[in-house]
Amino acid sequence: MTISHDTPVMSTSGAGLALWQVPASDTLPSFPAVVFYPSPVATGTTTVGPYTFAATRDAAVAPGRHPSCLISHGGGGSHLLYRSIASHLAERGWIVVCPEHPYDNRNDRSRVNTDEAARDRPRHLTHTIDALLAHETWGAHIEAGRIGVVGHSMGGFAALAMGGGQPWSMTRVPLDTRADDRISAAVLLAPAVGWFGAPGALDGVRIPLLVMVGEHDPVTPAGQVREVLAALPPAVPLTLDVVPGAGHFAFITPFPAGMRRPDFPPSVDPPGFDREAFHATLPSRIARFLEDHVLSLR
Repeated sequence: MTISHDTPVMSTSGAGLALWQVPASDTLPSFPAVVFYPSPVATGTTTVGPYTFAATRDAAVAPGRHPSCLISHGGGGSHLLYRSIASHLAERGWIVVCPEHPYDNRNDRSRVNTDEAARDRPRHLTHTIDALLAHETWGAHIEAGRIGVVGHSMGGFAALAMGGGQPWSMTRVPLDTRADDRISAAVLLAPAVGWFGAPGALDGVRIPLLVMVGEHDPVTPAGQVREVLAALPPAVPLTLDVVPGAGHFAFITPFPAGMRRPDFPPSVDPPGFDREAFHATLPSRIARFLEDHVLSLR
C-alpha cells in the first residue's frame, strides 16, 4: 500500500483523513478503518493504494465537537470505496468512520452473505462507536448524541439492524443482534433486506430512514426493498428514492480508470448510467438528510 500527498486545493471547509486500526474487544478482532474529519487545513488529496481521496492526510482536526457518521460497506467490499460521500460529509463538519468488516471484505470473504456476517456486522459498528468515543483524539471531538449511519447493501442491512430491525436467519430463527440507540438516523443504499422478512421484524425501528435503490438492481431489487419496508411502523419517517438507470453498485465512488473492466462487476453500471454525474449530487443528498435528522436534535 502506498500513500502520497499532493498540493492542497481550496475548499469551503477542509477535510482531513487518518488511517485507524479499531482495537480488538473480548469478542471481536481488530480491523482497519479510515477516519475523515473537518479540518482548518484546506482539502488536499491523499492516495491510498489505487484510490485518491479528497482529504489531507493527518491534518489538524477542526476545534470543537462534531456530529459523526459510520459508513458500512457491502458484502466482500472495502472501507475505501465510499470516498466521495465521506469526504463531502467531512467538509460539512462531520467525523466519518469507514470500517472494514472482519471476515466479510475484499481480502477475507469467508463469511460473505452468511448469517454469521449478518449477526456480527452490527456488532462491528457498535464496537467502532465505542472505540471512537474512547479514543484520545476522536473522543474529544465527537458529539455523542449526534450519530448517523450510512450502509450499502449488507451495510444497509447492518444500519437497519442498528436502527431497531430484528433480522432472522436463513433457518428462520432470530439472529442475536442489538439495536444501538445512539444512532439517530440511517441512510440505506441498495440495502440487503431479505433478513427482515419475518412478521414483526421491523416493529422496533424508530429512527428516520433515507433509502435509495437502483432502478436496474438485480441484487436488491427496488420492488423487494419496497415490499419489506412496507412493514415499518407508520410513525417511522421514510424516504425511498429509486435512482433512474442505476444498478446495485452505483453508490460506490467511481473507480479509477484502470480498475474499470467488464469482469469487475462493482465498476460496471447499466448502459447509459453515468456514475460520475450521480456522485456529483449523491453526497449532498445524503448530507442534507443527515443534517435534517441528526443535527436538528436538541
